[in-house]
Amino acid sequence: MLCLASASPRRRELLASIGVRVEVKPVAIDETPRPGEIAEAYVLRLAREKAMAGAQLSPLPTLGSDTAVVCDGQILGKPGGADEAAAMLRRLSGRDHQVLTAVAVTGPVGLLDVCVATRVRMRDIDEHEIAAYWATGEPADKAGGYAIQGLAAVFVERIEGSHSAVVGLPLFETARLLARQRVPLWCVQGNAV
Repeated sequence: MLCLASASPRRRELLASIGVRVEVKPVAIDETPRPGEIAEAYVLRLAREKAMAGAQLSPLPTLGSDTAVVCDGQILGKPGGADEAAAMLRRLSGRDHQVLTAVAVTGPVGLLDVCVATRVRMRDIDEHEIAAYWATGEPADKAGGYAIQGLAAVFVERIEGSHSAVVGLPLFETARLLARQRVPLWCVQGNAV
């Protein structure tokens, strides 16, 4: 088993998709970017802090993760309301942006981490679509104001990199970290590969 230091249902589902059983132990940390902190350092710091805080709650190997949407070097967090969400989608409309997802795992070999960058291209999104999307409730708690695995998939023209990282956990890289920490994949009735 693995301790997941996150309440994210998406991360739980992604881990389940590769057969990793988790005990969920959400942690609360300050997610405010530090002055001058670049986006990659920011997501790596948060992933490490979450993993270390979660490790205090469980004897199991512990995974922490963080995702940031970055446009023109600026981190776009979760929107504070309809106006902020609309401004984010206008900014992303018709152009490329980057999604950074960091993963940190504590375990027998210490703290391991990785940061994965994925380029996402949005098609042009008109004002009616932006308002209608906000009305669904989906973007309210999503970094950058959208969910690629949800209704906003229709806005995504293409991605270069890891789709699962944009959803919230890069599975290829996560599986490699878990293997190094001796966390088995594909657990079926007590057996693992």
